[in-house]
Amino acid sequence: MTSIDPKSTSWAARREKWDPQKEDARDGPATDYARVIHSASFRRLQGKTQILNLGDSDFYRNRLTHSIEVAQIAGGLARQMKKDFAEHPAFAWIPELAMIQAIGATHDLGHPPFGHGGEYALNYVMRDAGGFEGNGQTLRILARLERFSENAGANLTRRTMLGVLKYPAPYLSIRNPDRKAEPRLMKGTSVVQLIDRGSCKPPKCYLDTEQDVVDWLLQPLSDQDRDRFTSWDAVPGKHGKTRHKSFDCSIMDLADDIAFGVHDLEDALAMGLMDADDLREMIPENVSGCFLDALKERYPDEFGNDVHDGFIAALADEGRRKRCISRMVHHFITHVQIITDEAFEAPLLRYRADLPLRQRVFLEALKDAVMIKVIQSASVQHLEFKGQNMVVAVYDALASDPEKLLPDSTRARYAAADDKRRVICDHISGMTDSFLLKTYERLFSPRMGSVFDRI
Repeated sequence: MTSIDPKSTSWAARREKWDPQKEDARDGPATDYARVIHSASFRRLQGKTQILNLGDSDFYRNRLTHSIEVAQIAGGLARQMKKDFAEHPAFAWIPELAMIQAIGATHDLGHPPFGHGGEYALNYVMRDAGGFEGNGQTLRILARLERFSENAGANLTRRTMLGVLKYPAPYLSIRNPDRKAEPRLMKGTSVVQLIDRGSCKPPKCYLDTEQDVVDWLLQPLSDQDRDRFTSWDAVPGKHGKTRHKSFDCSIMDLADDIAFGVHDLEDALAMGLMDADDLREMIPENVSGCFLDALKERYPDEFGNDVHDGFIAALADEGRRKRCISRMVHHFITHVQIITDEAFEAPLLRYRADLPLRQRVFLEALKDAVMIKVIQSASVQHLEFKGQNMVVAVYDALASDPEKLLPDSTRARYAAADDKRRVICDHISGMTDSFLLKTYERLFSPRMGSVFDRI
């Protein structure tokens, strides 16, 4: 096993030299966390859709509140592992709180306006220019676009950046090799041009523009570890699929799953998009058994003889829902386990956070419920559909005459860039939902817009 220490200069290194002030008590992870929280990209998440349309209410979660919850749950998972695995060989590599919260807070920075609709739209317009994918854009933002350094973006430590690298394969290598599956317009429309969403779904990857960043991230690894970590499976007729995540990334990914499955379910119930009948259908007794057993043991008098029915009733009841949601999150956090992959030498790749099978099945059922009953519902899909077509229209407009239509700050980057289309893509992907809508209206609506608008 590698002898590199978790706090060694290799994992604490930054791409651009930076000397902390001598009087500053913060260590590297605390500095990383501060940079993420104070970044423009993090603030913009308050104006980006999580699941429900931002205009519907200011009560429900957006990308910012979701990211804060992921960071908090990730911190809870790390604390739980330190408590439960004090004698485990992975103990020294369990990330400290500031580091895992920084990774959790960054995980959605690259998501464009209007969720996956915006992601598919940008992948379409960039189809012959390197494509677009939200997780890949997160790495690009942290490595290039944030302004905490001269040429290294947020200039975070190597270990934090490795934790952000969710899918360690480049876009052009892992995308579906079938030319017929390339992003395209839908056939058969008579008046309007619409993108074919199935073909425009990007692979889970990093962007080829960040290859040098990934090369730097993986420098401390042995050749064997590097090759295995970046390996992926070809899937017939589809994009390839990566195989591995780092230890820190697996904690963040599990926290994201918990937040999506539990907290987004809470929003769906609060907004009336799901009811008790939906819960009974999507979360039957046989998949929720691990949690029902815990409720029966800890609260024997609260749920009556039929614990599953009592659980469904508690979730559906506005007055009892929050306590039930908190208990579900607690259940997942306290069952976290560490999986060891003996084929890896480096501890950051050797270990992975996961759930036991029963808890994983329960969590997947919660995620499926949100996906099927909410995300795939017509009310949500209408908004994604509208958003993705506005994204395509705004891109085409700005790309038609960028020197006149781009705002001053972006125009300067455009003029200096070799990859000019990527600059326009960066500009649009960083927009909030409302800013994209206002830009669309300024460009296309005869009655909207003023010379005094900020662009």
